[in-house]
Amino acid sequence: MEGMGVQDPIAIFMKEHDEALVHLQRLKKASQELRKNGFSEKTFTQLIKASSFVDQEVREHNAKEEDALFPIIERYVEGPTAVLREDHLRLGKVYKKLRHGISALDESHDDDIALIELCEAVDEIVTLMVNHIHTENQILFPLVRKFITKKELREAAQKLL
Repeated sequence: MEGMGVQDPIAIFMKEHDEALVHLQRLKKASQELRKNGFSEKTFTQLIKASSFVDQEVREHNAKEEDALFPIIERYVEGPTAVLREDHLRLGKVYKKLRHGISALDESHDDDIALIELCEAVDEIVTLMVNHIHTENQILFPLVRKFITKKELREAAQKLL
C-alpha cells in the first residue's frame, strides 16, 4: 500500500490496540492500588485518567472498526464480527457500571461498596478488552489480510479519513 498515500487500516487499528493496552494496564494498576490501600486522591485521579482515555478512544476505535472494516469482512463471513460487535456492546454496559462507581466514590471517599464495584468493573473491562484485542490481533486481522483485496483494504482506509 506504499505510495498510495493511504495508510493500512489494519496497521492503524493495531497501533490503537497497543495504546489501549497501555492505558488498560494503568487502569488495572490504579484499581489494584485502590483495592489494596483504600482511597487516595492520587490513585483515584490516575484511575479516572486511564478510564476516560479507554472510554473515549476505545469507543471511537470500536465505532471505526464497525464502520470501516467489519462490513467488508461480513461480505465473506459473519461469525467473528458478530462476536466482536457483542463485545463492543458488553463493554458499553460495563462502562456504565464503572462510571457509576467513579461518581459514587467521588462523592464519598470511604464508600467501600462503591470501591468494590468500581474495581470489579475495572477487572471486567480489562479482561474483556485484553481478550478482545488478542482475538482481533491474532485471529481476525491475519485472516483479513489473507482474504480481503487491496481494493477493499483501500475502501476501509478511506472510511478512516
